[in-house]
Order: sequence, then structure tokens, then C-alpha cells
Amino acid sequence: MKFKLLAFFIVLLFLGYLIYEFIRIDREIENLKYENPKMTALMKQRMEEARGEGKSYRINQIWIPISKVSPYLIEAVIVSEDASFFDHQGVDWYEVRESIKKNLQRGRIARGASTITMQVAKNLFLSTSRDPLRKLAEVIIAFRIEQKLSKRRILEIYLNIIELGDGIFGVESASRKYFGKSASELTMEEAARLASIIPSPLRYTPNSNKRFVSWRSKIILNRMIARAKIKEGVSDEPRAIE
Repeated sequence: MKFKLLAFFIVLLFLGYLIYEFIRIDREIENLKYENPKMTALMKQRMEEARGEGKSYRINQIWIPISKVSPYLIEAVIVSEDASFFDHQGVDWYEVRESIKKNLQRGRIARGASTITMQVAKNLFLSTSRDPLRKLAEVIIAFRIEQKLSKRRILEIYLNIIELGDGIFGVESASRKYFGKSASELTMEEAARLASIIPSPLRYTPNSNKRFVSWRSKIILNRMIARAKIKEGVSDEPRAIE
């Protein structure tokens, strides 16, 4: 009887903590309509990891409005990370089903299904852990982000908080680091190469000759050209987001 009572109170405390956290996160999402995030959960995680290894860690981030980002880079990020970004409400259920199939076939997590919105949720509020509870929280938070923020704002936040190297966050700092220019000036090929390292930003750099970077950037380039032709009929120029 005592054990059941103790278990009940533990569960109650846990549920209370979850409710408190979601209320806090919901309030922070609301603030993102008008304020840029200063420190993300991923940044804090990287700082703690470096501290645990006795290393210093410096965050390199330069915020850039989405209106200043090269349309090539916006298109490269969308085709590489979330082609259905403008059509879903936070979760791409087709990708979820395909990921489950592939992961079951291989007996391991071989394919993810995170949309851009889910990546924003994870980077801002959660961690890189792959446990099911964290994934569930990611989905719930992604839905709330979609309800409260415009697609344009979600994409702007994503472009500015995404990890693109050791201590490098956001496309502006990454563009300056790897190409010596602003994210507003990237060419189509440079944009594709930068987008190619999003899955493994601590392993690859966009200006390297690694086979993975060359292979993935070619795929992204082909997708960009195909989408541009569909949209414009004849032009290879991606359209800027309105």
C-alpha cells in the first residue's frame, strides 16, 4: 500500500513537472514572435559537453533577417531538410511512416523524420537524445510552434540557430567562416554545400573535398534545379520567400 502511494506521488510530481515545462516552453514560443532566442538548449548542451572535457567553448552566431539570406540557401535548406515544409503543420506523417519502415528493415535508426519545425523545437528546448519521450516532446512542441509562429518566422529562427560546425550556429556565421562572405552572397553551389553538412555539422565542412559533401551537395543541387523548373517553367532561379 505504501509503495503504491509513493509511486502515485512520484507519477503525480513527474506529470506536474511536465505540465510546468510545457507551460514555460509555450510562453517562450509566444515571445519568439517578437524576440530572437539568445541561447538554445543545444548551445547549452555543447557548452556542458566541452566543460566536461575540460575544454573552452565559444559560440559563434550572427543573426541575419531571412530577407537578407540568399534565396539559393533558403531553397537548399528546404529541399535537403524538409521539402514539404510549407504544406505540413509541424510533422510530415509520410516521412514518419517511411522512416519507421526503413528503421525496422535495418534494425536501427537509419532515417529520421524531423521537419524543420521539429528541428527548431529540439534545438531550442530539448537535446540531441533519441529516446522516445524526447521525440514525443519534440512533436508536441513542434505543433505549438506551428500554431503560434508563421512559416517565415520558423524558417528564420531555424536558419539562425542551426549548428553548422564546432561552436558555429546559424547560416551567417557559417557562411563567413567557410566562404568568407555573408549568407546573402552565397552562390547556388555554395548554398548546396552548406546545406549538405546539416546532418553531420561536427564531422564535415562545406568547403572540404569529402566524398559525402560532394555527393550530397550534388543531390541538393539537382533538387533545387528541378523545383525551380517546376515553379518557374524555364528559370533555374529559386523564388524568394514572400
